[in-house]
Amino acid sequence: MFRSRARHAFTLTTVVVTLATVAQTVAAQATTTPAPTAPTTTSTTAFTGGFKPGYTDIGFAVGLGNTGSAAAAVGGRFEHAVKTLPDMANGTLGIEASLDYYSYSAAFIGYSWNVTALPIGVTANYHFKLDDPKFDPFIGAGLGYEIVTCSFSGPTPIGTGGCGYASKVYFIGRLGGRYFMSPKMAVYADVGAGAANLSLGLMFKMK
Repeated sequence: MFRSRARHAFTLTTVVVTLATVAQTVAAQATTTPAPTAPTTTSTTAFTGGFKPGYTDIGFAVGLGNTGSAAAAVGGRFEHAVKTLPDMANGTLGIEASLDYYSYSAAFIGYSWNVTALPIGVTANYHFKLDDPKFDPFIGAGLGYEIVTCSFSGPTPIGTGGCGYASKVYFIGRLGGRYFMSPKMAVYADVGAGAANLSLGLMFKMK
C-alpha cells in the first residue's frame, strides 16, 4: 500500500512538473513574440499649386485709403509669372496689372464738385520662394497713371481743371501676398503707395 501511494505521488508530481514546464514555455513565447498589428496607412496629398513660372491669375479687389472722400475703391488684378530668378534665391518674377475705380462728391462754401478716378498701374513683382507653396509673399514696384474727371460748380474755378484735381502719373511701391485655398483660388492682399493704400480680394487661376 505504501508503494502504491508513492507511485501515485510520483505520477502526480510528474504531471505537475510537466504542466508547469508547458505553462512556462507558453508564457515565454507570449512575452518574446509581439502580437501582430494591423497595417497602418497614411494618406497625404501634396499641394501642387502656387505661384510659379507659367502661372496666370485674375481677380477683383476692394481698396481702402488714398481714395479721396470715397469709402473704397473697386478694381481688379491680373498677374503672370514670367520666370524663376536663380541669382535671387530662386524667387519668381511676376508682371502685374492693376485697375481701380472710385468716385466721390464734395462741397465747400458755395463750391461743389464730383470726382471720378481710374488708376491704372503695372508693376514688376519679386515673389519669395517658401517651403510651403500655399503662401506667396511678394514685393513690387512700378508706375501708374490715374485718369481723373471732375465736374465743378461755383463762382470761380479752383486750381487745375476747375476743381483742383487732374490726371497724373504716380509711382507704385507694393508689398503683398496670396494664400492659396486651392490650386485655382487664392486670397489676395497688397499694401503700399499708389492707388489705394490697402487692397483685399480673391484671385482665380487662368492657366
